[in-house]
Amino acid sequence: MTSYLYAMIPKKLQYKLEARKADNTFRKLRQPHQLVDFASNDYLGFSMSKDIFDHTHHYLEEAFIFQNGSRGSRLLTGNHELYNDVEALICKTHNCESALIFNSGYDANLGFFSSVPQRGDVVFYDEYIHASIRDGIKMGHAQAYKFKHNDLDDLKQKCQFQRERISKDSEVYIATESVFSMDGDTPDLIAMAEFCKIHHFKVIVDEAHAVGVFGENGIGLTHSLGIDAAIFARIITFGKALGCHGAAILGSQQLTNYLVNFSRPFIYTTALPPHSLMTIKSAYKELRQTHAIEKLHDNINYFKEKTTEHQLQERFISSESAIQCCIIPGNDSVKQVSRHFYAHGFDVKPIVFPTVPKGQERLRFCIHSYNTEEEISKVLALLATFIK
Repeated sequence: MTSYLYAMIPKKLQYKLEARKADNTFRKLRQPHQLVDFASNDYLGFSMSKDIFDHTHHYLEEAFIFQNGSRGSRLLTGNHELYNDVEALICKTHNCESALIFNSGYDANLGFFSSVPQRGDVVFYDEYIHASIRDGIKMGHAQAYKFKHNDLDDLKQKCQFQRERISKDSEVYIATESVFSMDGDTPDLIAMAEFCKIHHFKVIVDEAHAVGVFGENGIGLTHSLGIDAAIFARIITFGKALGCHGAAILGSQQLTNYLVNFSRPFIYTTALPPHSLMTIKSAYKELRQTHAIEKLHDNINYFKEKTTEHQLQERFISSESAIQCCIIPGNDSVKQVSRHFYAHGFDVKPIVFPTVPKGQERLRFCIHSYNTEEEISKVLALLATFIK
């Protein structure tokens, strides 16, 4: 009995947990289930692809690679030959000079923003930017200011105001996402890139929810808009539409060299194992030949048609992506509707405060290539019933 006393957490932590429970923001892990998927980021179904699984397995066997782990960081023993192969493939696919693989999108954003902007530099970031970017900025030494979501005019005003107060030698970084994970919407990237080009600002775009969804063969949104050359760094992830694991920062060879030397989340972590690297390569091969992207966009369009049919469009945030969000204010209210879906066999996740601002709580519908029209019709018919 006494041994459990050492496991008691401090009272300050207990109070914080109790506060979460009191305002209905307490998080907990759920058990696996067989519900209809309107929640995962597996937009193309690649995480369940037997072709990708088999190709990965066969290649590793043919190459006599029977290695379970990487045995260390990339700077020690973990820089497997597959890294060069996969990073070269990423460069060719995404039209960039260099690519550096990280263990996750969180690691990539943390590694970039904690090391690249220097003391005296300034970072302007969209107020809805991902938590990993915010955390990276906090770990760094640059000044940081948020601008209103997808509001280029507000960004311009903030830049003008701060530029009068900082050194002319300071670098200015602008951080945004091509598809925002909690809203599914997109900024005017062309106008933003043009503004930053004029003022010699450096643009960083997180393409996590665009790769595999937008552009030729799912290359991403910046490429499809023809602005790759204007972007200082792109962060892509493999755990969304590509259905595997890891991420990469795309940019110049000099940027890669810098990250290898100064990005602590890259330097001080065990590298991805060969199996993970080969799965990324297999996913890119599938991306070049799949019809799933076309089917995904058909389903997105069908979903939007049905929201209009049920007169729900005013509740939804405008989005052309696989993320469609229905605003249902209040943690209690949106969680209750999510539970109704669960009882009817659908997995639709509530996004609650503090992840989103109070009053902006929402149901987040993730559309997939493998969702059927019947499933889409039924889930929206249920939504219309629940919220009325």
